[in-house]
Amino acid sequence: MSEIKEILIKLLEKEISLEEAEKLLKANLIEEVGDLAKLDIFRKTRTGIPEVVYAQNKDPQLLIDIITGFLKSKKFAIVSRYNEEQKNSILEKFSKNYIIDVNELGRIIIIKEDSYKFIEQGGIVGLITAGSSDIPVAVEAKSIAKAMGCKIISSYDVGIAGIHRIFTPLSKMIKSGVHVIIVCAGMEGTLPGVVAALVNVPVIGVPISSGYGMGEKGKGALITMLQSCSPGLLVVNIDNGFGAGASAAIIANKIAE
Repeated sequence: MSEIKEILIKLLEKEISLEEAEKLLKANLIEEVGDLAKLDIFRKTRTGIPEVVYAQNKDPQLLIDIITGFLKSKKFAIVSRYNEEQKNSILEKFSKNYIIDVNELGRIIIIKEDSYKFIEQGGIVGLITAGSSDIPVAVEAKSIAKAMGCKIISSYDVGIAGIHRIFTPLSKMIKSGVHVIIVCAGMEGTLPGVVAALVNVPVIGVPISSGYGMGEKGKGALITMLQSCSPGLLVVNIDNGFGAGASAAIIANKIAE
């Protein structure tokens, strides 16, 4: 149940006054952590996307304070792109009272109350990587889409260097009724365009920061995807697993709705 619904139910059941309900709604719109961070507590209610704490370059104590702010207002917090020091601080602070799921590959940590479960929304997302080096970003996308209530069907290391590998997993995804497919690819980034040419659902291409020479750090893959002649291909920024997972979940859940 969303925070807004909880407040409105309390108002309807006369547990709080109209003035108290107004104050609670205003107080929960934005919560401040010291003078350094503002938490968008109602982002999930407003957009369907939970706010994720981007840990990179954050002081471990500030990160702990931000997570604590989320857990006071919600029953979970999601942290992305953490480092080892930050992970250890999180485990030390929260492991006694919360369930902590650490995904080392995708560098995602989910902290939640024992009783909390992400509600299934009915969306089905396909997830494909061209190579094994693309998997960490794909796992980040998977974690976000799952947190938004989607079922994920994954297939890794099926790039165009062995193009025959794509057909069986892609056929399975279509038979399973996927609403959207995320395709992560580095090097020249051809696979998303190929997939988009074979299916009748939206495809989200994620360029991965790999490649040689002029195409280094994902630039080649990004340009290839943006220049693709396959209609139905959408493209997020380089290594943006979070953006791909969130966008895919919005599309899939809306179709399922």
